[in-house]
Amino acid sequence: MRLAGKVALISGGARGMGAAEARLFAREGARVVIGDILEAEGRAVEADIKTKGGEGVFVRLDVTREADWQAAVGQAVSRFGKLDVLVNNAGIGGGTRIEETTVEAWDRTMEVNAKGVFLGTKAAIPAMRRAGGGSIINISSQLGLVGTDNSSPEYQASKGAVRLLTKATAIQYARDRIRANSVHPGPVVTAMTERRRADPATYQLMVSRIPLGRYGQPDDVAYGVLYLASDESAFVTGSELVIDGGWTAQ
Repeated sequence: MRLAGKVALISGGARGMGAAEARLFAREGARVVIGDILEAEGRAVEADIKTKGGEGVFVRLDVTREADWQAAVGQAVSRFGKLDVLVNNAGIGGGTRIEETTVEAWDRTMEVNAKGVFLGTKAAIPAMRRAGGGSIINISSQLGLVGTDNSSPEYQASKGAVRLLTKATAIQYARDRIRANSVHPGPVVTAMTERRRADPATYQLMVSRIPLGRYGQPDDVAYGVLYLASDESAFVTGSELVIDGGWTAQ
């Protein structure tokens, strides 16, 4: 098993990519803490993991609250003895252009997508240092690398912030044997993309920009995250893993 003996905390673990990561990590031997504000869905993921013989626990986690992060990391350590892996997966999207974007929408997206990653990283580092090292994996986006005409400015800016926060973390904590890498998915079949996928014109536009000709599946991303969580990536830090079907290759 690729994560045998490791303890992982995944934010936004109740559905979509986060749930896929939680289930895959558990299958690969990790003990998983599923953090989310969606309690019913999160407890369903916990139950599914346990039914299949894995170890997992749900914790309520609002990523914008520092106290919630401290409690989630504390739960990982008290329940499983340590913390080896953090996946900052939680995030929200948006679809307005700059002139139509409200200050409130900008602030909310930045709070969840950028501040949430900062708070998770800050909370996890002391526990990882005590464990002798760890792996922080931050879910950015292909739109953290390039711009586009049909996504909100706050989403793109927040994902760009995640990319560079990851690099700062990698450099500052390398001596503590804490690695940090960002993952940049393209469009993926999740609840976040449901509205756009339901509109035929928008769906066709998005697919036309993906050379592989389809949306990604949550497991397409989860397997990349698994690699970064495992010791197979022991010499990888400060990097960007792009999983976008070729979007940014054009």
